[in-house]
Amino acid sequence: MKIQPFLMALSILLFTVPASTQNWPSFRGPAASGVADGQRLPVQWDVDKSVNILWKTQIPGLAHSSPIVWGDRVLVTTAIASDQNSVLRIGQVNPSDMASDMSRQSWRIYALDRLTGKLLWERIAEEAEPRVRRHTKTTHASATPATDGEYVVALFASGGLYCYDLEGNKKWSQDLGVLNANWADKPEIQWGPASSPIIYKDLVIVQCDIEKDSFIAAFDLKTGRKVWNTYRQTIPSWSTPTVYEGERGAELIVSGSQDIRGYNARTGQELWTLRGTSSITIPAPFVAGDLIFASSGYPRGIQPIYAILPGSRGDITPREGADKSDRIAWSASTGAPYIATPIVYGDYLYVCRHNGILVCYRARTGEKVYEQRLGPGSFISSSPVAGDGKIYAASEEGEVYVVKAGPDFELLSINPMGEECMATPALVQGMILLRTRSHLFAIATK
Repeated sequence: MKIQPFLMALSILLFTVPASTQNWPSFRGPAASGVADGQRLPVQWDVDKSVNILWKTQIPGLAHSSPIVWGDRVLVTTAIASDQNSVLRIGQVNPSDMASDMSRQSWRIYALDRLTGKLLWERIAEEAEPRVRRHTKTTHASATPATDGEYVVALFASGGLYCYDLEGNKKWSQDLGVLNANWADKPEIQWGPASSPIIYKDLVIVQCDIEKDSFIAAFDLKTGRKVWNTYRQTIPSWSTPTVYEGERGAELIVSGSQDIRGYNARTGQELWTLRGTSSITIPAPFVAGDLIFASSGYPRGIQPIYAILPGSRGDITPREGADKSDRIAWSASTGAPYIATPIVYGDYLYVCRHNGILVCYRARTGEKVYEQRLGPGSFISSSPVAGDGKIYAASEEGEVYVVKAGPDFELLSINPMGEECMATPALVQGMILLRTRSHLFAIATK
């Protein structure tokens, strides 16, 4: 593993940050919000000139999983193919374009030092041939790991769920079976899974919407023992679940390619259903304030955005033609993103569409505030994150757009990374940790 730190140790010792978010434990960080204030985050940086680049570490293999952080430990996963000619395509692609690399994969977890980018440990979770194919735009390691500060869990396209402690000691593993997340319209087209595991208290929860026998399941974090398993009659999806804790208990929110459902997070019992989603659902549901936001924007179908009131029971689908109900604060039938999960920051909901257009809504009402293109020809798969009054959105082409938060669109900067970018950044302790195709960058104001 090649390490290329850009700062000397003395520079790192002099680098100080204000009190800020200390950890980024899972996909989209604390509470899956994508928000971290008090960071003193930079607006501009330059990779070639090492301006505001603290370090750059090469990560072998091919993966779209995002980095997570606990304290001074950064954790990432990857899949290293024995065939080194792995194809990755970005931009406009053919849905039927499956990759041919079915060579033996080495699925790995890396732990890096947050201050230097130095490798602390590396573990091989599994080595095997893939059980299913992938699309040329996806990878065999697209799921982001999760940690509670003591354990780290990782889910790979092989169907293996693995748990280690933060020193790299393996605690347990589970074989979840063949995770064939295929195209429902053309079942012979395999795209590969992407839903990330989450940790809720002492449970690891996974959403596996696949070709046959879809399910969600919870495992004991310490032992790997299966606590509950709920089968789902649904077609494949690629969304990551989230948990809302309210007066009526903990609701596990699951977005699928036919409906959105709430479950009891402790038992897996279904609580409510909202029908009417895209036939291909990728964005994750998330909680902001007292609302649950869910969206799905497959370009060839409906593209709904929902703001859902928690604590629901039964079927909460609005009647035909209605955009809200006693359980839906507001909804829109069009405008949802295809891949990137939206974000609520302050009073506004920001949606990064796949074609590089940023749309701002009022989060409480759904009123559209503005719609602006970020850059010519840009495609966006990475989910936006926000902090210190700024929205950060990374394009597939590797350009990070920094936009001023608020009702008036203002593009503050465009920062080229020099490589493709599909992963979602982490904002923690004054740093932007950004994964590109071959590297992990630590970006911060020097």
